[in-house]
Formats: sequence, C-alpha cells, structure tokens
Amino acid sequence: MRKEKFLEEKELVALAKQFREASGKSKVSVAREFGVAPPNIFNAEERPEMSLTKLRIRIIESCSPFKVVGPVYYLEKK
Repeated sequence: MRKEKFLEEKELVALAKQFREASGKSKVSVAREFGVAPPNIFNAEERPEMSLTKLRIRIIESCSPFKVVGPVYYLEKK
C-alpha cells in the first residue's frame, strides 16, 4: 500500500516557501528563473486563496528533491 500524504492547497503554499528558503534562493532569483514578476512568487507563498497552484509546484520542484504528482497532489522523491 502506498503511503503518500495528499496535500491541500495551503500545504503547497507552505512547502513552496519552506523549500525556497531552504534552498537559499531569493524570491527575486526564483522569479527571474521562471520569467515571472517577484510579486507572483510572494503571492504563491503567502496567499493560498489565489489560484497559483502551477507556480507553487514549480517552486517546490525547483527548490527541493521532490516532484509534485497530481491532480491530487503529493510529494514523491525525484
């Protein structure tokens, strides 16, 4: 039996911020890497009510050893 933990949007928000900070990357550098404005990174990490799931997933996958598998999202080792 698989033991994945299914994640809610608010958990993706927290993980995006946690993994970005742990990676040592700034919001500005991640925004530059993704070709988006820095406020988008802030919103992805601080505003779970905003529909920024794809950006949150990109942050998690870029800044951690995990990939996010969905549409019911959970973390899986790369």
